[in-house]
Amino acid sequence: MQKRIVRKIELEAFLSRVRQHPTPRPDLEQYTIPVNVAEKMLYVAAYVWGEIEGKSVLDLGCGTGRLALGAAYLGAASVVGVDVDKVAVEVAAENSKTVGLERKVGWVAADVSAICGRFDTVLQNPPFGVQKARADRPFLEKALEVGTVVYSLHKRPQAGTDLLKRLRFNSSGLEVVTPSPFFRGFVENRGRKILGVYAMLMSVPHMFDFHDKLKHEFVVDLYVIGG
Repeated sequence: MQKRIVRKIELEAFLSRVRQHPTPRPDLEQYTIPVNVAEKMLYVAAYVWGEIEGKSVLDLGCGTGRLALGAAYLGAASVVGVDVDKVAVEVAAENSKTVGLERKVGWVAADVSAICGRFDTVLQNPPFGVQKARADRPFLEKALEVGTVVYSLHKRPQAGTDLLKRLRFNSSGLEVVTPSPFFRGFVENRGRKILGVYAMLMSVPHMFDFHDKLKHEFVVDLYVIGG
């Protein structure tokens, strides 16, 4: 039986308790996923597709654990968070204690290539490749290898003014969009299928010396991959 649906405001309040990385590294593109983006991603996975509650969940590149802990909060049967940065994993473990979910989530400090096994659902907010080209590829390859269903965020190469307007004024903050030809080919060449793509706005605050704005807003696409 489906448990009570967690309200968005409750989920956002929970996610806001997850502490961010104290010393993020630009080379790893360690931008903590914003609360509003994490909430939308988790809501789509949990209540549009029904792939969180009672499922085994893997968070690749978990950072300090916002997506992993959100999945546990929404009723995942088991959750594993993986990150190459030991500091991020230590903070994630502390966060799990803070929110009372330390027994529901396991944390692994390792490169994503070390992960094996099979998971019902993979959640990931991989590097967008701004600092290092194709930095998201190892994450996507591993997610497709170990996940039955994959929810993966990727920066949209181009976003027209019409899409930006719709996202700013859409109460849900989501727009169903078509996948890029490259991404479709990448996924289908590996025997998988894109089930849906949802565009949303993401903003990143001024964090590093090379940032020239107080806030940078851009469009990301949430790819839902099955098959």
